[in-house]
Amino acid sequence: MIHMKNLNKLAASLALTATLSLAAPAAHAAALGNDAKASIPRDVQQVIVVDYRAMQNSPAAMALKDRVLPPELKRLESALRNSGLQVDQDAETLTFASFRANGGTQTVGIAEGQFHTGKIMADFAKKKIKPQMLRNNAIYPLGSVGMSVAFLNQTTMVFGDRAALRSALDARDGVTGNFLDNGDMVSEMKTVDKKAVWSLLDQQGTQTMMRTVLGQAAQLADYDTVKDRMRSSRYTMDFANGVKFDMAVVMSDTLTAATAATLLKGVEMVRANSATPLEKSALDSTTIDSNSGVLTVEYASSDSQFASLLRSPLFQSVVK
Repeated sequence: MIHMKNLNKLAASLALTATLSLAAPAAHAAALGNDAKASIPRDVQQVIVVDYRAMQNSPAAMALKDRVLPPELKRLESALRNSGLQVDQDAETLTFASFRANGGTQTVGIAEGQFHTGKIMADFAKKKIKPQMLRNNAIYPLGSVGMSVAFLNQTTMVFGDRAALRSALDARDGVTGNFLDNGDMVSEMKTVDKKAVWSLLDQQGTQTMMRTVLGQAAQLADYDTVKDRMRSSRYTMDFANGVKFDMAVVMSDTLTAATAATLLKGVEMVRANSATPLEKSALDSTTIDSNSGVLTVEYASSDSQFASLLRSPLFQSVVK
């Protein structure tokens, strides 16, 4: 089971959330195709979408990813990368989605690009790797790592544990509801999917993230006031000119958003008291506000400032 705290441990640290950006060198759009959207079950907790090609072209991005990507997602990506499917060359967008299913939480990966499916199938046949069928879907094992993959077409593959993969295929085939049936998530996606890196969280994921953000302040009575009024959240990264991070937490009303902003500003002040000059500069570059029932956090820096921040004690404490 994937813990939302792990999935959001960077999003939980204001400006330092930017580290989940994978440090891509330029701005790209990471939009989901229709098959990818349909393969995400309706009861999704979090979706993380990255421009995989931009990530592959940045050594710093790959090194950063290895440090901060939660173990569950590392295992998914490693299985795909080591599968012999040449995903490093062919994938353009990589998506991780965690969702509720069968009384627990499952995670599935979706890779989109231009895949040489004919060659891949020939290699499977040469190695005498036979698929298991689920309706019209052929599910192939990915070596000895306990993962499986299914090709929806030449541009989309779905991979993960067998149970998670079956859940994804059930959603895609209309046996169960999928992401496109989740009106709230679809609406939120329209505001973020033009960015190189973006993520959406449902109410539960948002509550967990904000509890981590606030730390000890989450024990205060004011947090109990706002917790149940959190609806969803989203964050994006942009790299056109330096590093830019934007997070928005949707609250039930204007007063709750303002209260959450006040709590978060208090946390920022506490952290500033023990921060290094570099870290204080990063905190000074972070703007916390609220508007029309939405708590907003914005952070911007140059590439060099951001690289230095990654080596700071504050960053190290966040990613433990």
